[in-house]
Amino acid sequence: MEALEEGDFCFPHINNSCRWLKRPEVETTLIYIVLSIIILLTVVLNLLVIISISHFRQLQTTTNLLLLCMAVADFLVGLLQMPLLLLHNQGCWLLGDVMCAVHYFLGFVVISVSVGSMVLISVDRYIAICDPMFYTTRVTMARVKFCVFMCWICSLVHASWILGDFLKRPNMHNSCHGDCVVVVNFAEGIVDLVVTFLGPILIIVILYSRVFVVAVSQARAMRTHVAAITLGRPEKVKAEKSEVKAARTLGIVVVVFLLCSSPYYCFAVAAETNLVGASSAGIEIWFLYCNSTLNPVIYVFFYPWFRKTIKHIVSLQILKPGSGKIQVL
Repeated sequence: MEALEEGDFCFPHINNSCRWLKRPEVETTLIYIVLSIIILLTVVLNLLVIISISHFRQLQTTTNLLLLCMAVADFLVGLLQMPLLLLHNQGCWLLGDVMCAVHYFLGFVVISVSVGSMVLISVDRYIAICDPMFYTTRVTMARVKFCVFMCWICSLVHASWILGDFLKRPNMHNSCHGDCVVVVNFAEGIVDLVVTFLGPILIIVILYSRVFVVAVSQARAMRTHVAAITLGRPEKVKAEKSEVKAARTLGIVVVVFLLCSSPYYCFAVAAETNLVGASSAGIEIWFLYCNSTLNPVIYVFFYPWFRKTIKHIVSLQILKPGSGKIQVL
């Protein structure tokens, strides 16, 4: 990165103004092109997931409602968080202190909702695979809606507590005018690490360990009783395979989350204080946000129904009367 030059101020008419971060023009252009593509993919793909589950009645299941919750959070990351982070990429925040507070507050909320959704999905898959006889009675649409509602409420409360002082004085840690930095003290940073990373990951790993053990047992049982398939039980076997495939796909989603979020949380642990700003943690935050881009990509590759619904949406067939009732599974 080139040295800062005098006169390159964010607000030339204001004393104590921050200065633009100077990069080679080719590097700047390349960065903006790549990040713009990531933003576009995040918004479009998650919007397709939202439209698919909302429009097609066959997809309006308890599991897909949790996927919808995650897609909404990921969509907000692409629509609101990524563009603002891109604007801050050159070191100047031009939108004022209030928008700075809103930017980080929404960031904490949507990431917490996304993580919470993965935990709920893990619980859903655990019950579906390990206790299928009671799945329909324990996992009802009303209970799932309540869990989604509480996921958003708890995320709002968590973000409000973590950023309490910052929301009152958004510029309290700014070193110059035009900066946008939030500092979370050590104790609050540890709580955030446990609540939004270590705790959920521990729960998910424990649940999925049990799920995969049972899934392997089911796979062996299906291979052992091939004869039963020809005697009138193909639908049951097909359903069991579908449940196992869903668990495997959502397991991949969790692995991708680990890969994307680990750099950010490792940065938080390594620092004495959890300093979140474009100048110090920009790359780590982009990795964290890119998880919202990869989630719908995984759906495209592993969920045939998503590929079918994309064709209906892109071709505008969803505008036809009764299109929501068509078979997509």
